[in-house]
Amino acid sequence: MLKAMRHHAKYFYVLFFIVILSFVFWGVGTVDKTEKSDIVAEVGSSKITAEEYWRTYDRVFKFYRDLYKEKFDEEMQKKLKLKENVLNTLVESRVLLAAARKEGVSVSDEELNENIKNEPAFMKNGAFDADIYQNRLKLMRITPEFYESSKRQELTVEKMRRLIELAAIVPDSFGNMAADDQTAKALTEALQNSAKTQALKAYIEGFKKGMTVKVYPDRIS
Repeated sequence: MLKAMRHHAKYFYVLFFIVILSFVFWGVGTVDKTEKSDIVAEVGSSKITAEEYWRTYDRVFKFYRDLYKEKFDEEMQKKLKLKENVLNTLVESRVLLAAARKEGVSVSDEELNENIKNEPAFMKNGAFDADIYQNRLKLMRITPEFYESSKRQELTVEKMRRLIELAAIVPDSFGNMAADDQTAKALTEALQNSAKTQALKAYIEGFKKGMTVKVYPDRIS
């Protein structure tokens, strides 16, 4: 049971983090001129395109292929339900962003700048380098304005997630055990992670009921 709990929580968060990173490359907003057949999901006014989906799926696929190597065969892919889970997690990230906006959860300019300045990819000799920042964005063919807007959305979703998880408190049932009891520590950690995952999913499902969410799984088959 402990192993299963750890695996479920780890899988959920790895997938979630890979998906929200797609914000940096795609941004989030309305896509009015896209053909209907190119839309794989609609979350309120936000639309998830097939191109965004397949780019994100490719990143997730490569991550697990590198992680499991030869074990990552067709049977494992079916067991993990990658296609279905990537689409669901893309939708969930959009729901969290909508929830953050409704609840007034945002990322300040100071928080955004601090995050960018601490991004290793933009550093030289341990410090932020504006030239490296500009050049890397040029290589990605995106403007600083687009990158910063998308990064703000990514950080907003992360902040909303952390706020929800703070409500997932698991009582310390092992307080009387020895401080170095590894089994107790491992079980407490697994329970906390499981509680956080369940709290996040429950919040997302609850918030979805108050908005229009349409998913078209047949368009990724």
